[in-house]
Amino acid sequence: MLLDLYGEDIRARAFITADEGGERMLRPDFTVPIVRLHMQGAAEPARYAYAGPVWRRQEPGSGRPTEYLQAGIELFDGTDPAEADAEIFALIAEAVDHPGLEIATGDMGLILAAIDALPTTEIRKRALRRHVWRPHAFRRLLERFGSRQPELAAARADLIAAWRAGAAPDLMAEAGAPVGLRSAEDIDRRLARLAEEAETPPLTPGQVRDLETVAGLHGSASEALAALRGLEATMPALAPATDRLAARLAALARAGFPADTLPFEASFGRTTLEYYDGFVFGFRASGRPDLPPLASGGRYDTLTRILGDRPVPAVGGIVRPEALLALKGET
Repeated sequence: MLLDLYGEDIRARAFITADEGGERMLRPDFTVPIVRLHMQGAAEPARYAYAGPVWRRQEPGSGRPTEYLQAGIELFDGTDPAEADAEIFALIAEAVDHPGLEIATGDMGLILAAIDALPTTEIRKRALRRHVWRPHAFRRLLERFGSRQPELAAARADLIAAWRAGAAPDLMAEAGAPVGLRSAEDIDRRLARLAEEAETPPLTPGQVRDLETVAGLHGSASEALAALRGLEATMPALAPATDRLAARLAALARAGFPADTLPFEASFGRTTLEYYDGFVFGFRASGRPDLPPLASGGRYDTLTRILGDRPVPAVGGIVRPEALLALKGET
């Protein structure tokens, strides 16, 4: 379902109903439907501007609206992704221009590149990529694949030995009547996965530390770039993602946002929309915790591949007009 593309947070807050055609939902944002529209055959480069209502559930007592306006722009253009990122950021920054705004930028591509650089199995990498937007689960996976692996392998040794000896059906029979939806084939595949996991070398403390260093980078964008260049000695696979960051920062500087004054948090975006896979940014009103983020956006190249037959570099951003008006005292 399309809602799965948004991630667990938005899925939990979407208004969903069902009919004979399956699940249906009130629109939680505009990006996914616009990507679907574009991937049906539109040419690049293409720019889409829009405004309209979106719907999301809110926590009880929060006071935030369940229906609100969203305005934004989406840019599909692979000619120069760095310039496209800077163009969208500059447009959104101009739209929300107001004293005292807190700016945050990040790059999900760095963390994803650091995961891909790990010398481990593709199964483990897929698991880490899947949970990168859930920091606590991500931390538990790192422990499971690293420091806790010997302990877990020892705890499962008898079970794995029985499976290797072909005794899995006997173990399932001894457990009694099946409970839940897993079939015997599902259980057998899970046991095979556990056996493979037990034989996979654990992540070393240094490998885990390098990944956590990338995820924990914060400061100015220029400081983050310098730190990443230093990490390339032990993580050479980071170089392409770092080069993309450097190109973007140069484009942002040309647009009037110097890297030494632009705040950067590598983990910014890890608890938001899960389709972002590169540059991410947000604007909040300082000292106004009652207001939601005024604007946000980012790059979502992978989303176009999922919703179409070809990958198209794409980036976009949104503004919350009602929140902006509330900040300016006009509502």
